[in-house]
Amino acid sequence: MNDAKHVYSFGGGSADGKSDMKNLLGGKGANLAEMASMGIPVPAGYTLTTDVCTYYYDHDLTYPATLEAEADAAMAKVEEIMGTKFGDPTDPLLVSVRSGARSSMPGMMETVLNCGLCSSTIPGLIAKTGNPRFVYDAYRRLIMMYSDVVMEKAAGIEPEEGQGIRQQLDRMLDEVKEAGGYASDADISAEDLEKLAEGFKAKVKEVLGKDFPDDPHEQLWGGIGAVFSSWNGKRAISYRRIEGIPDDWGTAVNVQAMVFGNMGDDSATGVAFTRNPATGENKFYGEWLANAQGEDVVAGIRTPNPLNEDTKNEQNEHLPSLQVAMPEIYEQLFAIRNQLEDHYTDMQDIEFTIQGGRLWMLQTRVGKRTGTAALNMAMDMLSEGLIDKQTAVVRVKPEQLDELLHPIVDPAAEASADLIAKGLPAGPGGAVGQIVFSADDAVKWAKEGKTVLLVREETNPEDVEGMRAAIGILTGRGGMTSHAALVARGWGKCCIVGAGALEIDVVGKKIEVDGKAAAGVTAKDIILDVIGEIGTAGGTGYAIEFAGRAIRDLSIEGRMTLCNMAIEAGARAGFVAVDDKTIDYVKGRPFAPDGEQWQQAVAYWKTLHSDEGAVFDKVVKIEAAALVPQVTWGTSPEMVVGVDARVPDPENIDDAVKADGMRSALDYMGLEANTPITDIALDKVFIGSCTNSRIEDLRAAAAVVNGHSVAD
Repeated sequence: MNDAKHVYSFGGGSADGKSDMKNLLGGKGANLAEMASMGIPVPAGYTLTTDVCTYYYDHDLTYPATLEAEADAAMAKVEEIMGTKFGDPTDPLLVSVRSGARSSMPGMMETVLNCGLCSSTIPGLIAKTGNPRFVYDAYRRLIMMYSDVVMEKAAGIEPEEGQGIRQQLDRMLDEVKEAGGYASDADISAEDLEKLAEGFKAKVKEVLGKDFPDDPHEQLWGGIGAVFSSWNGKRAISYRRIEGIPDDWGTAVNVQAMVFGNMGDDSATGVAFTRNPATGENKFYGEWLANAQGEDVVAGIRTPNPLNEDTKNEQNEHLPSLQVAMPEIYEQLFAIRNQLEDHYTDMQDIEFTIQGGRLWMLQTRVGKRTGTAALNMAMDMLSEGLIDKQTAVVRVKPEQLDELLHPIVDPAAEASADLIAKGLPAGPGGAVGQIVFSADDAVKWAKEGKTVLLVREETNPEDVEGMRAAIGILTGRGGMTSHAALVARGWGKCCIVGAGALEIDVVGKKIEVDGKAAAGVTAKDIILDVIGEIGTAGGTGYAIEFAGRAIRDLSIEGRMTLCNMAIEAGARAGFVAVDDKTIDYVKGRPFAPDGEQWQQAVAYWKTLHSDEGAVFDKVVKIEAAALVPQVTWGTSPEMVVGVDARVPDPENIDDAVKADGMRSALDYMGLEANTPITDIALDKVFIGSCTNSRIEDLRAAAAVVNGHSVAD
């Protein structure tokens, strides 16, 4: 094995490999090599073979002895072709690290973009591009991907639900957008992105107990190892079982020079099909986003623009097509579309990036299609002379013929029905079933013999088991090239994406605080105790209702504090049912109704409480009498203890990652474990909060200091 060739280069109009080497180079690597040899603009790179993956697992997650030297030589070729140098402080080359199995597994393995950005290369890239916003956007994306893929998943860390590092960083990103009034990621300023990146690194240190790597080569090899490790990730194993892909095939790893679709309005990224993958119609079909990176399109988190006028639909008809916005680029892409289809004699699924007005191709592969599309494409390509009769027959799989017999909604019933929302038809047929909102529930209910529809804001690769178990899939966001569309189409599963008028109700969590709280226990003490119980991500995906006597005893200001700080637990919303105290608070205030309208409003407000027998996803019960004033001793609201307790000791914590995070917090705060909270000297006291200040806080503080003077 050590004498074999482990690394194959491509780019600059030539390549070591070719398209028939998929078993060794994986589908992505083989096709990148083929496109480079065809003269198609492909960013230079190199492929680590599937044999390296096999060696990696056979030899305790180590590499062949010659691999690093081969990779260094291949990187030197990339640097020569691209005219930049990896790790150079003045003209840095950044690279992506992507998987590439011999059989397409869309979204099932890992990717890391922007490797090579660090404190030594960021200033040089800013000086070179004159675009600090682009650089810090790329950096925050690197931190989000790398911490998730390399530092958490590849490290074997399994966080509690909702507490994964990517989810925590996503919440921080959402907070920045909300605070700054930004409509999308693309609107965030350079200054806020820089601050966000620093905040991300602090959060990574706190949650994972390790510093984010600041060395380009450490980032590169961390990414390579993570991609190899993802071959045996849960979702990859599930997908292989569903698709019948052998476990011993392994994946290749592709290291490729980064080109950026997020450098400004003359940059973009997109996904396209040489023919319509849903119908088979011989029309160029795809979607794109300006000032974005590739993950933004397939993740379905933004509504993408249509590629051309043929791709327009009700969801994107108001958005400019690439054909109109960048006509010269579109013509180049259209010519490459024809070149690729003529060469491969099959419909291709392609990815592209436009950087500063220059087109680059990042991938081509045989595109997944519905049964109807497979049949139509086979017949059309036969009549066009692209394929012969024998090829046309084998192009349509038996299971795709079965799709043609999929049930559909009765046209008469459809004509008379009241439509809830409209979306895009990403998969064939129609489906009727019981709605579930999580992949886990889809699997569980299907095992119980129930027919289920999986309804999500958008799907991600982690949902693959639930998507397979469901009879149909519905998403509120995403386009025809989103993850849900690609996977459902490949399985011939009924799927509607981008139903924008749909609002997915969040599930409920109830916090009951029963009994009477002791004197000195405030709303902040209650919510800090709750966060200490469920964690800063314990409310993720939930709307939290606060109930119980201790909650009813709170003032309206206290209830506001409680609901506002529910966000600190990751909740989408926090609320307390309306009662007489609420109504008395509102009465007579500006904009409150009066007269008969007031009576009508009060009657309605009194209906706003949980239904009798309402079922919550989770109920947390707390005894108010046991509560004492709370103190946060660390860098997160969940690092909280009672005022009568001691600073926690990391040595007593079994979770190594959590213990490391506690040590970092203690170092930052200058505290020692096991110190009684009451022994910590307070030199200065700040009264207030950036988000939860209340006038009653100041009144309570004034009552404490009344009659006292400042200490000498």
